[in-house]
Amino acid sequence: MTPPKRIVMTGATGFVGSQVVPILLEKGVEVLVVSRDPMRAPKRFPNCRTIGYDALADEARDTDVLVHMATRNNDRGGDDADFRAANVDLFRRVLDTACAAGIGLVVHLSSLHALDPADASPYAKSKREADALARATVDPRVVTLHLAAVYGRGPDGAHVYAGRLKTIERLPNALRPVAFACLSALRPTLSADRLAEHLLMPPGEDAILSDGQRDNTVYAAITAILDVVVAAAIFILLFWLLLLIWAAVRLDSRGPGLFVQERVGRDGKHFSCWKFRTMRVGVQQAGTHELSGSAVTRVGRILRPLKLDELPQAWNLLNRSMSIVGPRPCLPVQRELVDARDRRGVLDIRPGITGLSQVEDIDMSTPCRLARRDADYVALRSIPLDLKLMVRTVGGGGRGDRTDRMSDEPR
Repeated sequence: MTPPKRIVMTGATGFVGSQVVPILLEKGVEVLVVSRDPMRAPKRFPNCRTIGYDALADEARDTDVLVHMATRNNDRGGDDADFRAANVDLFRRVLDTACAAGIGLVVHLSSLHALDPADASPYAKSKREADALARATVDPRVVTLHLAAVYGRGPDGAHVYAGRLKTIERLPNALRPVAFACLSALRPTLSADRLAEHLLMPPGEDAILSDGQRDNTVYAAITAILDVVVAAAIFILLFWLLLLIWAAVRLDSRGPGLFVQERVGRDGKHFSCWKFRTMRVGVQQAGTHELSGSAVTRVGRILRPLKLDELPQAWNLLNRSMSIVGPRPCLPVQRELVDARDRRGVLDIRPGITGLSQVEDIDMSTPCRLARRDADYVALRSIPLDLKLMVRTVGGGGRGDRTDRMSDEPR
Protein backbone atom coordinates (compact mmCIF):
# COMPACT_ATOMS: atom_id res chain seq x y z
CA MET A 1 0.00 0.00 0.00
CA THR A 2 1.12 3.56 -0.67
CA PRO A 3 1.18 6.00 2.28
CA PRO A 4 -1.95 8.17 2.53
CA LYS A 5 -1.56 11.78 1.46
CA ARG A 6 -4.23 12.99 3.85
CA ILE A 7 -5.38 11.63 7.21
CA VAL A 8 -8.36 12.77 9.25
CA MET A 9 -7.73 12.25 12.94
CA THR A 10 -10.23 12.45 15.79
CA GLY A 11 -9.16 12.85 19.42
CA ALA A 12 -5.70 14.04 18.43
CA THR A 13 -5.39 16.55 21.28
CA GLY A 14 -4.65 13.77 23.79
CA PHE A 15 -1.21 12.37 24.59
CA VAL A 16 -1.11 9.83 21.74
CA GLY A 17 -2.25 12.34 19.14
CA SER A 18 0.17 15.00 20.34
CA GLN A 19 2.99 12.52 19.72
CA VAL A 20 1.80 11.02 16.44
CA VAL A 21 0.59 14.09 14.53
CA PRO A 22 4.03 15.82 14.39
CA ILE A 23 5.57 12.60 13.05
CA LEU A 24 2.97 12.38 10.29
CA LEU A 25 3.51 16.03 9.38
CA GLU A 26 7.27 15.43 9.11
CA LYS A 27 6.51 12.62 6.64
CA GLY A 28 4.61 15.05 4.43
CA VAL A 29 1.11 13.84 5.34
CA GLU A 30 -1.65 16.43 5.57
CA VAL A 31 -3.50 15.95 8.88
CA LEU A 32 -7.03 17.25 9.42
CA VAL A 33 -7.73 17.32 13.17
CA VAL A 34 -11.29 16.80 14.38
CA SER A 35 -11.88 18.03 17.90
CA ARG A 36 -14.71 18.71 20.32
CA ASP A 37 -12.66 21.67 21.56
CA PRO A 38 -12.17 24.11 18.63
CA MET A 39 -10.13 26.44 20.85
CA ARG A 40 -7.62 23.90 22.14
CA ALA A 41 -6.80 22.06 18.93
CA PRO A 42 -5.36 25.01 16.92
CA LYS A 43 -3.03 25.85 19.80
CA ARG A 44 -1.81 22.26 19.96
CA PHE A 45 -1.41 21.89 16.19
CA PRO A 46 -0.82 25.30 14.57
CA ASN A 47 0.28 23.61 11.32
CA CYS A 48 -2.92 21.59 10.93
CA ARG A 49 -6.45 22.45 9.93
CA THR A 50 -8.83 21.79 12.80
CA ILE A 51 -12.58 21.32 12.56
CA GLY A 52 -15.47 20.23 14.74
CA TYR A 53 -17.44 17.01 14.28
CA ASP A 54 -20.30 18.89 12.63
CA ALA A 55 -18.02 19.84 9.73
CA LEU A 56 -16.51 16.37 9.31
CA ALA A 57 -18.83 15.15 6.54
CA ASP A 58 -18.06 18.11 4.26
CA GLU A 59 -14.38 18.68 5.07
CA ALA A 60 -13.28 15.03 4.94
CA ARG A 61 -14.70 14.04 1.58
CA ASP A 62 -12.53 11.61 -0.38
CA THR A 63 -9.89 11.51 2.37
CA ASP A 64 -7.70 8.41 2.25
CA VAL A 65 -7.86 7.38 5.91
CA LEU A 66 -9.69 8.42 9.06
CA VAL A 67 -7.96 7.52 12.35
CA HIS A 68 -10.37 7.42 15.25
CA MET A 69 -8.52 7.83 18.52
CA ALA A 70 -11.08 9.90 20.41
CA THR A 71 -11.77 8.08 23.66
CA ARG A 72 -12.64 8.44 27.30
CA ASN A 73 -9.67 6.87 29.05
CA ASN A 74 -9.82 4.81 32.22
CA ASP A 75 -8.05 7.54 34.19
CA ARG A 76 -11.23 9.64 34.03
CA GLY A 77 -14.20 9.13 36.30
CA GLY A 78 -17.68 8.25 35.15
CA ASP A 79 -20.15 5.40 34.96
CA ASP A 80 -20.98 2.95 32.17
CA ALA A 81 -23.20 5.50 30.42
CA ASP A 82 -20.43 8.13 30.35
CA PHE A 83 -17.90 5.72 28.85
CA ARG A 84 -20.40 4.30 26.39
CA ALA A 85 -21.34 7.76 25.13
CA ALA A 86 -17.69 8.66 24.49
CA ASN A 87 -16.33 5.32 23.27
CA VAL A 88 -19.30 3.77 21.47
CA ASP A 89 -21.88 6.39 20.51
CA LEU A 90 -19.30 8.87 19.22
CA PHE A 91 -17.58 6.10 17.26
CA ARG A 92 -20.90 5.13 15.65
CA ARG A 93 -21.44 8.76 14.66
CA VAL A 94 -17.95 8.95 13.16
CA LEU A 95 -18.53 5.76 11.15
CA ASP A 96 -21.79 7.10 9.74
CA THR A 97 -20.10 10.36 8.81
CA ALA A 98 -17.14 8.56 7.23
CA CYS A 99 -19.54 6.57 5.08
CA ALA A 100 -21.31 9.74 3.96
CA ALA A 101 -17.98 11.43 3.20
CA GLY A 102 -16.72 8.54 1.08
CA ILE A 103 -13.77 7.68 3.33
CA GLY A 104 -12.56 4.22 2.36
CA LEU A 105 -10.72 3.17 5.51
CA VAL A 106 -11.26 3.91 9.19
CA VAL A 107 -8.47 2.89 11.59
CA HIS A 108 -10.03 2.39 14.99
CA LEU A 109 -7.55 2.64 17.87
CA SER A 110 -8.53 0.40 20.74
CA SER A 111 -6.72 -0.93 23.80
CA LEU A 112 -5.33 -4.16 25.22
CA HIS A 113 -7.88 -3.72 28.01
CA ALA A 114 -10.61 -4.62 25.52
CA LEU A 115 -8.95 -8.01 24.90
CA ASP A 116 -9.20 -9.05 28.54
CA PRO A 117 -12.68 -10.52 29.15
CA ALA A 118 -12.01 -10.42 32.89
CA ASP A 119 -11.67 -6.63 32.81
CA ALA A 120 -15.13 -5.38 33.80
CA SER A 121 -14.23 -1.70 34.09
CA PRO A 122 -16.53 0.75 32.27
CA TYR A 123 -13.61 1.63 30.01
CA ALA A 124 -12.88 -1.98 28.97
CA LYS A 125 -16.55 -2.82 28.46
CA SER A 126 -17.13 0.24 26.29
CA LYS A 127 -14.02 -0.50 24.19
CA ARG A 128 -15.16 -4.09 23.66
CA GLU A 129 -18.52 -2.81 22.46
CA ALA A 130 -16.75 -0.41 20.11
CA ASP A 131 -14.61 -3.29 18.80
CA ALA A 132 -17.78 -5.28 18.07
CA LEU A 133 -19.23 -2.28 16.24
CA ALA A 134 -16.07 -2.05 14.13
CA ARG A 135 -16.28 -5.75 13.20
CA ALA A 136 -19.92 -5.39 12.18
CA THR A 137 -19.31 -2.34 9.96
CA VAL A 138 -18.99 -3.01 6.23
CA ASP A 139 -18.92 0.52 4.80
CA PRO A 140 -16.47 2.07 5.44
CA ARG A 141 -13.89 -0.67 5.92
CA VAL A 142 -12.69 -0.62 9.53
CA VAL A 143 -9.39 -1.93 10.89
CA THR A 144 -8.98 -2.08 14.66
CA LEU A 145 -5.55 -1.70 16.26
CA HIS A 146 -5.29 -2.73 19.90
CA LEU A 147 -2.53 -0.59 21.35
CA ALA A 148 -0.14 -1.35 24.18
CA ALA A 149 0.77 1.48 26.57
CA VAL A 150 2.05 4.31 24.37
CA TYR A 151 5.13 6.41 25.11
CA GLY A 152 6.71 9.20 23.08
CA ARG A 153 9.68 11.53 22.93
CA GLY A 154 10.12 14.99 24.33
CA PRO A 155 11.94 17.94 22.69
CA ASP A 156 15.24 16.67 24.13
CA GLY A 157 14.75 13.20 22.66
CA ALA A 158 14.10 11.56 26.02
CA HIS A 159 11.08 9.33 26.52
CA VAL A 160 7.87 10.90 27.79
CA TYR A 161 5.06 8.87 29.27
CA ALA A 162 1.36 8.87 30.05
CA GLY A 163 -0.95 6.81 32.23
CA ARG A 164 0.71 4.32 34.55
CA LEU A 165 4.06 4.76 32.79
CA LYS A 166 4.14 8.36 33.93
CA THR A 167 5.41 7.22 37.35
CA ILE A 168 8.78 6.65 35.66
CA GLU A 169 9.22 10.42 35.36
CA ARG A 170 9.42 10.65 39.15
CA LEU A 171 12.70 8.75 39.08
CA PRO A 172 16.17 10.26 38.53
CA ASN A 173 17.09 10.50 34.85
CA ALA A 174 19.76 7.81 35.19
CA LEU A 175 17.24 5.24 36.47
CA ARG A 176 14.45 5.89 33.97
CA PRO A 177 15.75 3.68 31.11
CA VAL A 178 16.19 0.72 33.46
CA ALA A 179 12.76 1.23 35.03
CA PHE A 180 11.16 1.51 31.60
CA ALA A 181 12.84 -1.70 30.40
CA CYS A 182 11.67 -3.54 33.53
CA LEU A 183 8.08 -2.32 33.21
CA SER A 184 8.04 -3.11 29.48
CA ALA A 185 9.19 -6.66 30.23
CA LEU A 186 6.15 -7.04 32.49
CA ARG A 187 3.65 -5.34 30.21
CA PRO A 188 3.90 -4.50 26.47
CA THR A 189 4.59 -0.91 25.43
CA LEU A 190 4.40 0.93 22.12
CA SER A 191 6.41 3.86 20.81
CA ALA A 192 4.56 6.68 19.08
CA ASP A 193 7.02 6.34 16.18
CA ARG A 194 5.98 2.74 15.60
CA LEU A 195 2.31 3.68 15.74
CA ALA A 196 2.90 6.43 13.18
CA GLU A 197 4.62 3.92 10.88
CA HIS A 198 1.51 1.75 10.93
CA LEU A 199 -0.72 4.70 10.14
CA LEU A 200 1.51 5.61 7.20
CA MET A 201 1.09 2.07 5.85
CA PRO A 202 -2.39 1.15 7.12
CA PRO A 203 -2.72 -2.59 7.83
CA GLY A 204 -5.23 -4.72 5.97
CA GLU A 205 -6.46 -6.55 9.06
CA ASP A 206 -7.01 -6.09 12.78
CA ALA A 207 -3.83 -6.29 14.82
CA ILE A 208 -2.32 -5.91 18.25
CA LEU A 209 0.34 -3.24 18.20
CA SER A 210 3.37 -3.00 20.47
CA ASP A 211 7.14 -2.83 20.31
CA GLY A 212 7.18 -6.62 20.69
CA GLN A 213 10.04 -6.44 23.25
CA ARG A 214 12.41 -5.30 20.50
CA ASP A 215 15.75 -4.23 22.00
CA ASN A 216 14.46 -4.82 25.55
CA THR A 217 17.57 -6.18 27.24
CA VAL A 218 15.71 -7.01 30.46
CA TYR A 219 13.19 -9.24 28.68
CA ALA A 220 15.94 -10.81 26.56
CA ALA A 221 18.10 -11.55 29.61
CA ILE A 222 15.27 -13.09 31.64
CA THR A 223 14.08 -15.32 28.79
CA ALA A 224 17.66 -16.42 28.05
CA ILE A 225 18.17 -17.36 31.71
CA LEU A 226 14.88 -19.27 31.74
CA ASP A 227 15.89 -21.17 28.59
CA VAL A 228 19.24 -22.22 30.06
CA VAL A 229 17.80 -23.14 33.46
CA VAL A 230 15.02 -25.28 31.96
CA ALA A 231 17.41 -26.98 29.53
CA ALA A 232 19.90 -27.74 32.30
CA ALA A 233 17.12 -29.09 34.51
CA ILE A 234 15.96 -31.44 31.77
CA PHE A 235 19.44 -32.83 31.10
CA ILE A 236 20.46 -33.08 34.77
CA LEU A 237 17.24 -34.06 36.55
CA LEU A 238 15.50 -35.99 33.79
CA PHE A 239 18.45 -37.77 32.16
CA TRP A 240 17.01 -41.10 33.33
CA LEU A 241 13.70 -40.34 31.63
CA LEU A 242 15.47 -39.34 28.43
CA LEU A 243 17.30 -42.70 28.40
CA LEU A 244 14.11 -44.65 29.09
CA ILE A 245 12.20 -42.91 26.29
CA TRP A 246 15.10 -43.37 23.87
CA ALA A 247 15.23 -47.09 24.65
CA ALA A 248 11.44 -47.45 24.34
CA VAL A 249 11.45 -45.77 20.92
CA ARG A 250 14.27 -48.01 19.69
CA LEU A 251 12.58 -51.18 20.92
CA ASP A 252 9.14 -50.25 19.62
CA SER A 253 9.95 -49.79 15.94
CA ARG A 254 12.74 -49.84 13.42
CA GLY A 255 14.80 -46.65 13.30
CA PRO A 256 16.75 -44.22 15.50
CA GLY A 257 15.56 -43.05 18.91
CA LEU A 258 16.11 -39.39 18.09
CA PHE A 259 14.63 -37.54 15.16
CA VAL A 260 16.33 -34.47 13.67
CA GLN A 261 14.44 -32.33 11.19
CA GLU A 262 15.03 -29.04 9.41
CA ARG A 263 12.68 -26.30 10.54
CA VAL A 264 12.22 -22.58 9.84
CA GLY A 265 13.60 -20.41 12.64
CA ARG A 266 14.30 -16.80 13.41
CA ASP A 267 14.66 -14.51 10.39
CA GLY A 268 13.55 -17.40 8.20
CA LYS A 269 16.82 -19.29 8.72
CA HIS A 270 16.68 -23.07 8.87
CA PHE A 271 17.86 -25.03 11.90
CA SER A 272 17.90 -28.64 13.14
CA CYS A 273 15.08 -29.43 15.56
CA TRP A 274 15.63 -32.41 17.90
CA LYS A 275 12.84 -34.72 19.08
CA PHE A 276 12.22 -38.31 20.02
CA ARG A 277 11.02 -40.21 16.96
CA THR A 278 7.27 -40.88 17.05
CA MET A 279 6.72 -41.64 13.36
CA ARG A 280 7.63 -44.74 11.44
CA VAL A 281 10.73 -44.58 9.27
CA GLY A 282 10.06 -43.39 5.73
CA VAL A 283 7.13 -41.09 6.47
CA GLN A 284 6.99 -38.16 4.03
CA GLN A 285 8.01 -34.64 5.03
CA ALA A 286 4.65 -33.01 5.73
CA GLY A 287 2.56 -31.51 8.49
CA THR A 288 1.16 -34.13 10.85
CA HIS A 289 -2.39 -33.10 9.96
CA GLU A 290 -1.62 -34.31 6.43
CA LEU A 291 -0.53 -37.77 7.58
CA SER A 292 -2.44 -40.91 8.48
CA GLY A 293 -2.70 -41.90 12.13
CA SER A 294 -1.06 -45.22 11.19
CA ALA A 295 2.21 -43.33 10.67
CA VAL A 296 2.55 -42.86 14.44
CA THR A 297 4.29 -45.61 16.40
CA ARG A 298 2.80 -47.22 19.51
CA VAL A 299 5.23 -45.37 21.78
CA GLY A 300 4.59 -42.20 19.78
CA ARG A 301 0.90 -42.38 20.64
CA ILE A 302 1.92 -42.10 24.29
CA LEU A 303 4.65 -39.50 23.91
CA ARG A 304 2.88 -37.01 21.67
CA PRO A 305 -0.17 -36.13 23.84
CA LEU A 306 2.15 -35.79 26.86
CA LYS A 307 4.63 -33.75 24.76
CA LEU A 308 7.46 -35.95 26.03
CA ASP A 309 8.75 -36.32 22.48
CA GLU A 310 9.86 -32.68 22.67
CA LEU A 311 12.26 -33.11 25.62
CA PRO A 312 15.36 -33.31 23.36
CA GLN A 313 14.60 -29.74 22.27
CA ALA A 314 16.45 -28.78 25.45
CA TRP A 315 19.47 -28.88 23.14
CA ASN A 316 17.79 -26.30 20.90
CA LEU A 317 17.36 -24.09 23.98
CA LEU A 318 21.06 -24.32 24.75
CA ASN A 319 22.19 -23.52 21.21
CA ARG A 320 19.67 -20.60 21.11
CA SER A 321 17.85 -21.79 18.01
CA MET A 322 14.64 -21.96 20.08
CA SER A 323 13.14 -20.54 23.25
CA ILE A 324 10.74 -22.14 25.69
CA VAL A 325 7.87 -19.95 24.49
CA GLY A 326 7.36 -18.81 20.93
CA PRO A 327 5.64 -19.74 17.67
CA ARG A 328 6.02 -23.44 16.88
CA PRO A 329 8.59 -23.90 14.08
CA CYS A 330 7.26 -25.24 10.80
CA LEU A 331 8.76 -27.13 7.89
CA PRO A 332 10.37 -25.24 5.00
CA VAL A 333 7.86 -26.87 2.63
CA GLN A 334 4.94 -25.21 4.45
CA ARG A 335 5.30 -22.12 2.31
CA GLU A 336 1.85 -20.66 2.96
CA LEU A 337 2.53 -20.57 6.69
CA VAL A 338 6.09 -19.29 6.26
CA ASP A 339 4.91 -16.46 4.02
CA ALA A 340 1.99 -15.56 6.32
CA ARG A 341 4.33 -15.43 9.32
CA ASP A 342 6.90 -13.40 7.43
CA ARG A 343 4.31 -10.75 6.45
CA ARG A 344 3.26 -10.37 10.08
CA GLY A 345 6.73 -10.23 11.63
CA VAL A 346 6.45 -13.61 13.36
CA LEU A 347 9.82 -14.71 11.97
CA ASP A 348 11.49 -11.82 13.82
CA ILE A 349 11.66 -13.91 17.00
CA ARG A 350 12.89 -17.38 17.92
CA PRO A 351 10.40 -20.23 17.64
CA GLY A 352 9.36 -21.97 20.82
CA ILE A 353 8.75 -25.38 22.34
CA THR A 354 5.32 -24.15 23.35
CA GLY A 355 3.35 -21.05 22.54
CA LEU A 356 0.09 -19.16 22.65
CA SER A 357 -1.32 -20.84 19.54
CA GLN A 358 -0.34 -24.28 20.77
CA VAL A 359 -2.12 -24.03 24.13
CA GLU A 360 -5.17 -22.65 22.31
CA ASP A 361 -5.18 -25.63 19.90
CA ILE A 362 -4.57 -23.53 16.79
CA ASP A 363 -2.41 -25.63 14.51
CA MET A 364 -0.72 -25.67 11.14
CA SER A 365 -3.76 -26.96 9.29
CA THR A 366 -5.06 -23.35 9.35
CA PRO A 367 -1.93 -21.38 8.38
CA CYS A 368 -3.44 -17.89 8.14
CA ARG A 369 -5.28 -18.21 11.44
CA LEU A 370 -2.13 -19.60 13.06
CA ALA A 371 0.05 -16.79 11.69
CA ARG A 372 -2.39 -14.15 12.97
CA ARG A 373 -2.39 -15.64 16.46
CA ASP A 374 1.39 -15.99 16.38
CA ALA A 375 1.58 -12.29 15.52
CA ASP A 376 -0.64 -11.59 18.52
CA TYR A 377 1.88 -13.40 20.72
CA VAL A 378 4.76 -11.37 19.29
CA ALA A 379 2.89 -8.19 20.23
CA LEU A 380 1.77 -9.44 23.65
CA ARG A 381 5.11 -10.92 24.72
CA SER A 382 5.94 -10.34 28.37
CA ILE A 383 7.47 -12.29 31.21
CA PRO A 384 4.08 -12.89 32.93
CA LEU A 385 2.53 -14.17 29.69
CA ASP A 386 5.47 -16.50 29.00
CA LEU A 387 5.28 -17.93 32.53
CA LYS A 388 1.53 -18.39 32.17
CA LEU A 389 1.95 -20.29 28.90
CA MET A 390 4.64 -22.49 30.46
CA VAL A 391 2.33 -23.35 33.36
CA ARG A 392 -0.58 -24.07 31.00
CA THR A 393 1.64 -26.35 28.93
CA VAL A 394 2.85 -28.32 31.95
CA GLY A 395 -0.76 -28.55 33.07
CA GLY A 396 -1.77 -30.14 29.77
CA GLY A 397 -2.76 -27.07 27.76
CA GLY A 398 -3.22 -27.98 24.12
CA ARG A 399 -4.22 -31.44 22.96
CA GLY A 400 -0.85 -32.30 21.49
CA ASP A 401 -0.05 -33.30 17.93
CA ARG A 402 -2.82 -34.90 15.93
CA THR A 403 -3.02 -36.97 12.80
CA ASP A 404 -6.00 -37.48 10.48
CA ARG A 405 -7.29 -34.19 12.01
CA MET A 406 -5.85 -30.78 12.77
CA SER A 407 -2.37 -30.74 14.25
CA ASP A 408 0.13 -28.14 15.28
CA GLU A 409 3.22 -30.24 14.74
CA PRO A 410 4.94 -31.13 11.49
CA ARG A 411 7.22 -34.09 11.11
